[in-house]
Amino acid sequence: MTAVKERKVNVGMVNGFDPANISALDSATRDMIERRQALLGPAYRLMYANPVEIRRAKGTLLWDSAGNEYLDAYNNVVSVGHCHPRVVEAVYEQMQTLCTHTRYLQDGILEFASQIVPTFGDPIRHIMFTCTGSEANDLALRIAMHHTGRKGIVITSEAYTGNSFLTAGLSPSLGRKSPLGEWVRRIPGPDSYRMNRADIAATLIRQLKYEIEELERRGEGLAAFIADSLFSSDGIYADPTDILAPIAEVVRAAGGVVIADEVQAGFGRSGDKFWGFQRHSHRPDIVTMGKPMGNGFPVAAVAVAPHVIERFGNEMRYFNTFGGNTVAIAAARATFDVLKSEGLQENAARIGRMIQEGIREIAKSDERIGDVRGAGLYIGVEFVKDRSTKEQDSATALAVVDGLRQRRVLISATGYHANTLKIRPPLVFSAADADRLLTALAETLKAV
Repeated sequence: MTAVKERKVNVGMVNGFDPANISALDSATRDMIERRQALLGPAYRLMYANPVEIRRAKGTLLWDSAGNEYLDAYNNVVSVGHCHPRVVEAVYEQMQTLCTHTRYLQDGILEFASQIVPTFGDPIRHIMFTCTGSEANDLALRIAMHHTGRKGIVITSEAYTGNSFLTAGLSPSLGRKSPLGEWVRRIPGPDSYRMNRADIAATLIRQLKYEIEELERRGEGLAAFIADSLFSSDGIYADPTDILAPIAEVVRAAGGVVIADEVQAGFGRSGDKFWGFQRHSHRPDIVTMGKPMGNGFPVAAVAVAPHVIERFGNEMRYFNTFGGNTVAIAAARATFDVLKSEGLQENAARIGRMIQEGIREIAKSDERIGDVRGAGLYIGVEFVKDRSTKEQDSATALAVVDGLRQRRVLISATGYHANTLKIRPPLVFSAADADRLLTALAETLKAV
């Protein structure tokens, strides 16, 4: 069977600031970092070799205290753009009126649920609100385990599902020193750059069946398979789209539940579909969402099929003091309305094509770019040392990320080898923003 590689020991993170290099920074930045370390402790990480200080933001732009402007091509959480006035107004008005939990009857949560639930399609009928994607995935896994009476979970090799105790145990992308749960098994990500596309689904299914057998031999059994349909942390693999539906058949045949993690892939980001799983003609039992639901306000959700939630609902109870409160729902309703009324799914498709076409044009004269892939406004650019061998080149990828940061364009990197640029901007990214990104990328590549 195909073995899943172990990540090299890395106590930092991809594109992370190394505190050992603090002496190279200006005095004001050093002082702020030292205060941060003293007050917030050692577990927090900063991005970029030269960390960015941000004071304010609007749309796709950020500014530091000196007034320097940055283009945000990275932050998906602010799905409709930083400080969108309609979201800000909705939150402000609701905060002045009422902010309380879900144990009282209220219209807002019902009106929003009636809008969003039909977008999932069968068999989803219910929705439960949380504060974050980590909470949503944690709750989804608890439901799956309770429904099946089993513990085993299968994920892709570099998945990220959250930072709660349960979800961190299903997040190998956190690094080798972050332990996985004993009940967790991994299958490879669908590397469409190196694998024969026609064979990807069959290859993953063979590994999946093996891991299910291993879970059953150890008495865990299969509770759920959970995947992000753009395989974001695995390196961003938007195609082919014939993978998840056959995987779902195998999972259900083994008595498990299928969870679609839409924290990064959802809300129109892929351009062609509102939910990423829909690109695979796939019908999950549970769908999880994160803070893009409220444009960064802490609101997220679990959407679920009735037969999966029935036992959990009858034998357990769910309550979250802040999850789904009146202000959170106001943020979610406003964000959902902006997504629809401003045509941001269509914008993601149009601008995403522009960016991919522009990078492919650059790649014609730069053989360090091995592959350009993605969907809508989620794009991966993989760097290699040699196109014939496809050997990964993380050094160049991270140098490009840093070079773009120097030109005040913010992105990051992803994948097992951290050799794939992660371009994931707010959905209001414009043609002018795309042109600025492409120009900065071309300039950076000449300098690296």
